[in-house]
Amino acid sequence: MNKKTIVTGVIGADVHAVGNKILAFALGDAGFNVINLGVMVSQEEFIAAALETNADAIVVSSLYGHGEIDCNGLRDKCNEAGLKDIPLLAGGNLVVGKQDFADVEKRFLAMGFTKAYPPGTTLETTISDLNELLG
Repeated sequence: MNKKTIVTGVIGADVHAVGNKILAFALGDAGFNVINLGVMVSQEEFIAAALETNADAIVVSSLYGHGEIDCNGLRDKCNEAGLKDIPLLAGGNLVVGKQDFADVEKRFLAMGFTKAYPPGTTLETTISDLNELLG
């Protein structure tokens, strides 16, 4: 069975590297081929890496609270680049302030994300969801 390739990184001007490294390690340990772009990654860099590696999914992290702004339009750009069906997952502290995550999740799904995760989501949840999405 071929390893599924996951492109991951921290979007926007966010420099929070620790969680990203833990996520990348856990994904690799779970059997995925991980392309970790690091921090301060633009939408275009996620897309270029996904195209270059024929990625099966993109996992976006954001911890500084501006993830909703940084992720807006990513699905449209993926579609334009030929990545129409690629699963998009986002997690972390995606918005500024305390907001009901059900509302945040609805906004991310409306933006075309496949899954959105609140702060404190376990690595096992993300890995399980990726395994289910990617078969």
